Amino acid sequence: MIVTNIAQRLKARAFQLDMTPAAVAEASGLNRSFIYDIIRGKSVRPTRSKLQKVADVLRVDVAWLIDGDGTLEGEEPKIYSPDTTFVGISGVKAKASAGGGTIVHAEDEQAGKMYHFRQSWIEDELDANPKNLRILRVTGDSMMPTLNDGDTILVDMGRKSPYPPGLFVLHDGMGLMAKRIEHIPSSEPPRISVTSDNPNYSPYECLLDEVNIVGRIRWYGRVV
Repeated sequence: MIVTNIAQRLKARAFQLDMTPAAVAEASGLNRSFIYDIIRGKSVRPTRSKLQKVADVLRVDVAWLIDGDGTLEGEEPKIYSPDTTFVGISGVKAKASAGGGTIVHAEDEQAGKMYHFRQSWIEDELDANPKNLRILRVTGDSMMPTLNDGDTILVDMGRKSPYPPGLFVLHDGMGLMAKRIEHIPSSEPPRISVTSDNPNYSPYECLLDEVNIVGRIRWYGRVV
């Protein structure tokens, strides 16, 4: 079924072009709120001049974006219901250790079971591209009580910057670890602090180039 309103057209076309709403806003030179207000139905009559900038980024006529009657480059995107459409996220067999680190071998990177998340949640709440997301399991107790041994975590590999600080999966040359990372201001070359939430584990500092930040942890789940 073909898309029927401006919010659905914008969102479907962005998804077709592998762009998040935030990426559309940045490429258009517009505030994110302008794009998100349209998508969330808060702005039903947005400024045409701004819509023209969005249309240029999406490679469509502004008339198509407004009422669906214009032309666009390539195939027309299909509508989906954001509340009923789910996206499969691959699990990987490598484990993110919340202790000393788990050795990672090439075969550990093979895909494991698929986990399914609501597409609207990934795009609107996480502002993430599903292709950048992976599921891992936590081992160890160094991130307790935030992350427990056996927890499932959703990692956004498109977010590797330690600013703002937060929970990340990193590879230190020995294995994958789930840690809290923060950039140390004014450090040159750039340095980061690596901290465990469990006070029994000592924090440490290192050069940013000494570790490989795999991605930012965006969600976790556990069995009770």
